[in-house]
Amino acid sequence: MERFAYLRDVVTLALDQEKCVGCGICLIVCPHEVFSMNNGHARVENRDLCMECGACSRNCPTEAVTVKAGVGCAAAVINTALGRDGSSCCCVIEPDDDAASRGIKPGAAGTSGCC
Repeated sequence: MERFAYLRDVVTLALDQEKCVGCGICLIVCPHEVFSMNNGHARVENRDLCMECGACSRNCPTEAVTVKAGVGCAAAVINTALGRDGSSCCCVIEPDDDAASRGIKPGAAGTSGCC
């Protein structure tokens, strides 16, 4: 099956080879087959396929995989499904919005663009 990259060179995904024990959980939970195995350790096969869902980092027993979940295109898909504006990769609060009156602090999760 052909896979499509979302945006090139913007993914927050990182793999620390020193921490990887080769359990393969990242391969199992990744919905876009970003990872592969190489000599008994995980390897990032194509990081641009990552949609930053966070499944790999949440399930890695040694914290070898890190990604800022919710900042990428997965957030746009979820926001669209929830009826929010999904045209960008994040929920962006424009400067003229009265975020403070809604109890949202500048820089809070989901308040700034990621791409």
